[in-house]
Amino acid sequence: MTIDISQFVQAFLDESFEGLDLMEVELLREQALDSEQVNAIFRAAHSIKGSAGTFGFAAVSEFTHGAETLLDEVRDGKREMTAEIRGLMLEAVDRIREMLLAARAGGAHHAAGGPATAARIETMLASAHGCPDDKSQPAQRTAVATEPAAPIPTDASTDAPDTRPWEIVFVPEPALLRSGNDPMRIFSWLGELGDLTVECVTRTLPPLGALAPEDCQLQWRLALPGTVDEAAIREAFEWVEDQCSLTLGRVGDAAAAQPDEVPATAPAHTPAPQSAGTAERPVGSNGAPVERRADAASIRVATEKVDTLVNMVGELVITQAMINTIGHSADELDARAVDHLRQGLALLERNTRELQEAVLSVRMLPINFVFSRFPRVVRDLSTQLGKRVNLKIIGEDTELDKGLIEKLVDPLTHLVRNAIDHGIESPERRRAAGKPETGTLVLRAGHEGGNILIEITDDGAGLNRERILEKARSQGMPVPEQPSDRDIWQLIFAPGFSTAETVTDVSGRGVGMDVVRRNIEAVNGRLDIDSKPGEGTRLTVRLPLTLAILDGMSVRVGEEVYILPLTAILESLKPTPDQLHSVSGRGRVVRLRGDYIPLVPLHHVFNVPATYERPEDGIVVVVESSEDRAALFVDELIAQHQVVIKSLETNYRKVPGVSGATIMGDGRVAMILDVDSLTRLQDTVH
Repeated sequence: MTIDISQFVQAFLDESFEGLDLMEVELLREQALDSEQVNAIFRAAHSIKGSAGTFGFAAVSEFTHGAETLLDEVRDGKREMTAEIRGLMLEAVDRIREMLLAARAGGAHHAAGGPATAARIETMLASAHGCPDDKSQPAQRTAVATEPAAPIPTDASTDAPDTRPWEIVFVPEPALLRSGNDPMRIFSWLGELGDLTVECVTRTLPPLGALAPEDCQLQWRLALPGTVDEAAIREAFEWVEDQCSLTLGRVGDAAAAQPDEVPATAPAHTPAPQSAGTAERPVGSNGAPVERRADAASIRVATEKVDTLVNMVGELVITQAMINTIGHSADELDARAVDHLRQGLALLERNTRELQEAVLSVRMLPINFVFSRFPRVVRDLSTQLGKRVNLKIIGEDTELDKGLIEKLVDPLTHLVRNAIDHGIESPERRRAAGKPETGTLVLRAGHEGGNILIEITDDGAGLNRERILEKARSQGMPVPEQPSDRDIWQLIFAPGFSTAETVTDVSGRGVGMDVVRRNIEAVNGRLDIDSKPGEGTRLTVRLPLTLAILDGMSVRVGEEVYILPLTAILESLKPTPDQLHSVSGRGRVVRLRGDYIPLVPLHHVFNVPATYERPEDGIVVVVESSEDRAALFVDELIAQHQVVIKSLETNYRKVPGVSGATIMGDGRVAMILDVDSLTRLQDTVH
């Protein structure tokens, strides 16, 4: 009987990534490593090498063999774990990770800088023990250059929509990897849009001796079905559009350049000395170093199965709500029967809540799955910029939905890079300002009510109010006459806005903060800024605990019912006529404790008949978004309850002012309102 081992490949990849994370955590320690820590690093490399050979990833196994040999010599006391060896092992971790990401995406199991890193490892091995024996010699390696595919002939009619396949030429700048971006994540995103073909072009690579391990020197040619939306393709490259040359066209178009026709990339980057700036080992909330819990008991469950369970729990919540509705309206039953029914409903409600929490906990992961990558980002970027940064991590065990974790990686990476680049000053400037030469960057996570709170705080120069205003006016952006700090900080989220004096491979092109906010708002989150000149900046990200269940308030407008997220509601009131005013340029407003809040009648937004036309006859709900506040005019507040979120875009399309839908206890469909979108729509509904 033969055994198909391909079914275990995903488990191998998951365990290998965990092993690489463990190696990186230990290698980034500032203090000397003890024997157990060295053994842990060696065991992780040994396990990856052996398992890679078993599952047919020969290139991974071969490359890891050299790193394992070097670690074995450190473990046996034949050599010290010097800063040079640590740096080389971190480089090896990066190369192995690149190989495994390529393997997971179905590509060739090679890394661009793999041969150069392997050569340096072999040189180091030979430096203390002479020429290694045949077993230590690396196997012959050859770079695989994939020829661009020939254009696919098409017979498209001029009258029919153009459905010729998309052809994408992606040429990253050398600094793309150093900025924390990863082409594999882009390819994974594109793969969700349709059947993706990836071709790696290596013919433009420099000679082996000129390769720089930290540079991205590969180019790619990609193909997607012609039915894929062009905007969705371009969105996948938003994070790197300022760090690459990108050509997008239909197969057969003359404008589609071949990868090797693109001008050669910049000269190889020479890494700065490690002493130029270092990131200290992050400290957890208990004062101990932050590590992944590699020995914690865990279970791997397919995401599809967990999603099914979550949907089942959602249906159970809906059923419970329906029974509850019947029970409270069953006047024809005798009092004793009604009493028993209500007792049973109370028990059902309690059990439903417990089952809901238990099932949702399966999707909950510690946020350290995101935070654990930042020690490396801080170390590399501070070295590149010549700064000294001490990274502290607090609340790393805070759990949130797996779906949120996956969507947080890029926004948080950008915010951390911005804090180091724009916020924390150089050692010389900090010394002149009377500050310690080493800046402090704090990542903090915790719960606040039904939300997850993530803070990125630095003790740098803070935001410059006048400089932001001057830049905004020079770009023709609308600026209030007497703007508050909050109004000014919101200007940095405008597309294309940047106060950087020079454009670098880290920042300066005005791309990023608008994408950060858009991605956070896409998961019903908010991003707030608080900054003091000379003292630093705090960025606060508020996120829902899960993407599956929402605590909301149901409101009625005519015959329609809508759900408002509780986290966005500040207060509700029945306004008096003297609180309602008309203001030139802002339409109708509600005066509340000296503030004038724009009035947004929901029946105008959604074009539905309302019971009341005058706000003083109905109810006003004051809500707050990341940008502004608004007073939503509704007919009635109904109740506060949990609702199961259903995607409206998956089943219909995107609707302005609506973030999703749910099924109420009486079987009716209710729209879940998008407060951020409603506050932006307020100028169009007066």
